[in-house]
Amino acid sequence: MKPGVSPDTFPPRSHEAKRLSVVEAAASVFCREGFSGANIDLIAAEAGVSRQTVYNHHGDKEKLFIAVVRDLTERCNAGIFATIATFPDQPVDLEADLVDFAVRMNRNCICNRDGRFLRKLIQAEGERYPELFAEWREQGPGRTWSALAARFARLAYADFLSIDDPDVAARQFLGLVNAELQITFMLGGMPSEDEVLQSATNGVRTFMRAFGRHKHAAHPARKSALVSA
Repeated sequence: MKPGVSPDTFPPRSHEAKRLSVVEAAASVFCREGFSGANIDLIAAEAGVSRQTVYNHHGDKEKLFIAVVRDLTERCNAGIFATIATFPDQPVDLEADLVDFAVRMNRNCICNRDGRFLRKLIQAEGERYPELFAEWREQGPGRTWSALAARFARLAYADFLSIDDPDVAARQFLGLVNAELQITFMLGGMPSEDEVLQSATNGVRTFMRAFGRHKHAAHPARKSALVSA
């Protein structure tokens, strides 16, 4: 909002539009100022609404923070599950297909704006306010790991991978494919496309060394065809 401009001078907005505006502004302010440094007046000014509007929609600052984390988690989940839907269930070249998938996960879910905001809030406030992230732990990583574990279980059942515990494999896959991006994130930077690709490539190669079926270089169906020929 421009300095000196009253919120009352803005065109009327719907109840939902105001709520979303407050959440967006709060996410930006919390990321920039931290939970302790943020205040309702600053969030209201950035959202272009009155202070009372913020209280009417969300109550106190802690409830607003929870709403921000919930909203970011839901939006991140939408991107994550849309990307998981592109998982290579029937790969032609498993390693290459997993690299492509990992690049999509990093680009769509880790490096996007919502992912950056959520990660920054967790890094800055997770230790001091663990109770504020209780819902995130259950609805964010918990759901992602389960969905990805089911995909890896199918690959193992089809004899593409050797996996004893799909949940462990899913967590390690996600950790490996973005491991080389973490320092850039910690310093507030944005990885380049080349860095995203390199991190995904190195992570998948390590994953394949741990879980690949090295005695089954070809898909079982293709291998049988070769033998019968």
